Amino acid sequence: MAGRPSRAVVATEIVAILGALALIFLKRDTADWDVTLFVVLLAFSVVSDVAAVEATSSVKISGSFLSLVLAMVFLGGPPAALIGVVTIAVGWIRWRDVWFFFLNNLVAYLCFPLIGGLAFYGATDAVNLSDRDGFFYVLVFGVFALALAVNFLIIAVHRCLLERSSLMDKVRTLVIPVLPSELSAALLAVGIAYVYVRVGIAAILLFAIVLFTFQYLLGELLVSQQRSEELQVRTKQLASLQVGLLSALLHTLDLRDRMTARHSAAVARYAKEIAAAAGYSEAEQDLVHTAGLLHDIGKFIFPDHILKGDVKLSDEDWQTIKTHPYQGSKIVSQIEGYGPVGDIILAHHERVDGAGYPRGLKGDEIPELARMISVADIYDVMTARDSYRKPISSFEAITELRRVAGSQVDAHFVEVFIEVLAGKDVRYRHGEDADFDAELALDKRVHAYASPLLPEAPAPAEEEDDPADDDSPASGSEDYASRKSAAARSGG
Repeated sequence: MAGRPSRAVVATEIVAILGALALIFLKRDTADWDVTLFVVLLAFSVVSDVAAVEATSSVKISGSFLSLVLAMVFLGGPPAALIGVVTIAVGWIRWRDVWFFFLNNLVAYLCFPLIGGLAFYGATDAVNLSDRDGFFYVLVFGVFALALAVNFLIIAVHRCLLERSSLMDKVRTLVIPVLPSELSAALLAVGIAYVYVRVGIAAILLFAIVLFTFQYLLGELLVSQQRSEELQVRTKQLASLQVGLLSALLHTLDLRDRMTARHSAAVARYAKEIAAAAGYSEAEQDLVHTAGLLHDIGKFIFPDHILKGDVKLSDEDWQTIKTHPYQGSKIVSQIEGYGPVGDIILAHHERVDGAGYPRGLKGDEIPELARMISVADIYDVMTARDSYRKPISSFEAITELRRVAGSQVDAHFVEVFIEVLAGKDVRYRHGEDADFDAELALDKRVHAYASPLLPEAPAPAEEEDDPADDDSPASGSEDYASRKSAAARSGG
């Protein structure tokens, strides 16, 4: 973290300023005091600095450096240095830099124009160059590089003393990254000098208009970019809130029914692996995974006696149960981008023979991803050790799935799932290691939801509903089927 300069540093800078002013006085007769050009370049430099664009809190984009290079070339060191001093003084009124940074900038904008201008005039006088010689423009490029180096050293050494950092670190972080843009600026300075020699002051005026227009547009672009970044932050905050609320909703539901979170995680994992094994894209795998996590969220409408499945269910209770896919879809679809998830949730209790609910879809009318969830859901209810019934083995569950394949569930996805289960251990087959929070991966989902490149990314993962109903596999009796169906809604 930057500190304050020592007295020795401040004293050195004051001596440098006094020395530069003395040199300006001594070398005043070697300069070209073209009043018109001086005023134009002064106005160019000051206005450009005052209207500088803040790229970051510590970096400003200004055309004042180009103006000073032109002053060094066509007026000489002393006039260029005075333009630099006035630029920094007026700029302080605009930017209100801390006093020791203002002092350091004053040293820099006095010294690099003075040194650059004296060096340029000395070189052209030594070889008797005119502005019609090609080598003249090579020297323009050279004085740009010299001025840039002097300016960097004055600013960087001051920073190193304040921050107790290495000068080489400053070279790596501040110089090397901007070398391409500085090369372009140097070539631009050469071009302007060439046009000025042939056209006159109008060339600089025209360039100033173009530069100020560019600075204005760049400023508007940076403001727009900043607002876009702020919007992205807000979007991520909103996504975090919405995904977090769905997660909290499911966890609250899990407090009422201990099976909800684990069951939702198991169904989501099974469904995603079915999609992967069936050759579906990663986006579709994520979509079915999310829908699996959320499929039972509509069970919030259930009273406790239905949710816990500890009594025989009445016809009215069954009508309530059959509304939960719709209620779950309605909750999830309220979130922007979660429409596809809601569609899957709405259809996850449909049957291929048309006897499902809530819309009685059949066969290919049922979304394929919803058919995958149905297979995973029924399997987990039958094999889960935390179910309201004695679990059956994975082999028995597979046998039951094959029995109802083609009537209740999709036969193709049943066979795909059986292949997925082959070689898996007992904990996997019974969903014992399924963890809702791990499957949810909240941070990753918030990022995906907030990303403008993935507007349809999987929504917050929550729970899923059990597809079992009156005709659930391995039901055994109407009473058992009722209890199983209620337990499935509870996420077990």
